[in-house]
Amino acid sequence: MFPRGVFVTGTDTGIGKSVASASLLHALRARGMRAVGMKPVASGCERTSEGWRNEDALLLQAASAPRPRYDDVNPYALPQPLAPELAAAEAGVEIALATILAAHARLAAQSDTVVVEGVGGWAAPISATLDQIDLVRALDLPVVLVVGLRLGAINHARLSARAIQADGARLVGWIGNDIDPQMARADDNFEILRRRLPVPCWGRLPYAASPDPQALAGRLQPLF
Repeated sequence: MFPRGVFVTGTDTGIGKSVASASLLHALRARGMRAVGMKPVASGCERTSEGWRNEDALLLQAASAPRPRYDDVNPYALPQPLAPELAAAEAGVEIALATILAAHARLAAQSDTVVVEGVGGWAAPISATLDQIDLVRALDLPVVLVVGLRLGAINHARLSARAIQADGARLVGWIGNDIDPQMARADDNFEILRRRLPVPCWGRLPYAASPDPQALAGRLQPLF
């Protein structure tokens, strides 16, 4: 039985958490589940006629069914492409845990599961007073780690897994994402990770210049 939600973190920023999260949403929907995505805090947004919008949050919204309100998917849309703590300060915004929890509750009420995407890597703070482990604890979510397959991935993945578990979160799986098409011995590195990481691999996403989460969904096998 898949849980009521998962928290998706990564080995770093820019390693494909959003594509992996959207692909996971499509994989869960293919199982007949009502699955919606959430990116509580997103920095680097564009102004539209409907307000500030973030590309990754829009990707999650598009991969969701039923389709949730954008403001619930992304309650904090911060204009500047900076670390969330800095982007919030630039915007004069105070990120409040209660606001995120209320939006998540609305998403959970209309779905079977909510895929929540974090910011950057695991240790990246959400705000001056809020770490990602605080949100994971408040939502009581298991964690999935997205590993960007590039030089240094083994070290980054093992350190991330240790940090997640040391913080008391429940790491339940990892997803490999081929972000560097020139990586030497990528398959060998992936196999080392399969042996060394303490939880099952949920799948491996191939490199694509313009990835299609729906097409990639078949490469994921969430294990619960």
